[in-house]
Amino acid sequence: MADITVFGADWCPDCRRSKRFLTEQRISYDWVDLDRDPGAKAHVERLNGGAAIIPTIVFPDGSHLAEPTNEELAEKLGLRRRADRERYDLLILGGGPTGLTAAIYAAREGMDALVIERSALGGQAGVTERIDNYPGFPDGVGGAELAGRMEAQARRYGVELLSAVGVQQLGRAGDEVLATTTSGDRYRGRAALIATGTSYRRLGVPGEADLIGAGIHFCATCDGPFYRGAEELLVIGGGNSGVEEGLFLAQFAQRIRLVEFMPELGASARLRDIVRSNPKFTIHTNTEVVGFRRAPTGKLASVVARDRATGAETRFRPAAAFEFIGLDPNTAFLRDSLELDPRGFIVAGEDHATSMPGVFAAGDVRAGSTKQLASATGEGASALLAVRRYLEQSEVKLAAVG
Repeated sequence: MADITVFGADWCPDCRRSKRFLTEQRISYDWVDLDRDPGAKAHVERLNGGAAIIPTIVFPDGSHLAEPTNEELAEKLGLRRRADRERYDLLILGGGPTGLTAAIYAAREGMDALVIERSALGGQAGVTERIDNYPGFPDGVGGAELAGRMEAQARRYGVELLSAVGVQQLGRAGDEVLATTTSGDRYRGRAALIATGTSYRRLGVPGEADLIGAGIHFCATCDGPFYRGAEELLVIGGGNSGVEEGLFLAQFAQRIRLVEFMPELGASARLRDIVRSNPKFTIHTNTEVVGFRRAPTGKLASVVARDRATGAETRFRPAAAFEFIGLDPNTAFLRDSLELDPRGFIVAGEDHATSMPGVFAAGDVRAGSTKQLASATGEGASALLAVRRYLEQSEVKLAAVG
């Protein structure tokens, strides 16, 4: 049993938000659905003076929070959300593998670095069940373990790390870069590295949040090999990415069931021809996934889909479901600050420099990046070397002026 219990309901958006926050912070919890547990509602009402407020989250010390914000949850969990100082050599926005790698290199170069992560340190890697293609781990490594190792290494070098703190604005203040956080704090740096990564689009249907990493995945190359020999795998999304990833998964499973919301697959004609001629594929177009069901083991038990034309529901029982419905860069706060490509990714040169002096970009958020863990860490190192050159040149210019 986990030490934290979340009482709520599948239809409650605030419950989904709180569960997602806890999952991203790699904090285990027990989920109690008031619609399925007759005694749960009475318990919640006792805790809240007769009101059935959800989510109600109960902690190990017996205290509870009713319908908390993410900020209130972060405070309760003791997450560090404010830095010691206002000025640093380098501000690193994003605490995933790219940002943490850059922070480690910065510390070894003698730079004062501050990492600001809007979610949990470790990024997407931290909520991946297992990583099997990262060098140095021949037997694979748990995503949470790898993320924890990176975080521990950065702390060992004295890097300041903030989590559950977003940046809402980035600009210049004289010779410095100024970052304003969602909590109202302002931090200045001689340079800044943006490594905020991307977010996988999610369906937002009941059961999804609880099963991410436990039967629901977003990366075929990362997680597909774990299902070698499976009878069936489900792919959600019929665009180029979904079809390509489905073809990759076909080497592991006897059958690939491809579900597309629209009446026709959105992939290119060539990919459509390939997948339709592959006997391993069963294709369902004009079909909507409306829910996921969890087994007593905590793993995926079934996927509920609805035919959009007839309304008939079908339950599939794949070994795992892979969602490929889109990828969004975490750059909303930069739309008025930096040059972005049409999809919202940061435009940066070979030296990682962006359109704003002193601001660099690396990892998944950079236009043209490969969206793979090994390359993300590599970009963190190469971007830091570019930052070092920029700072050295800035010092030379200041000395010349002086």
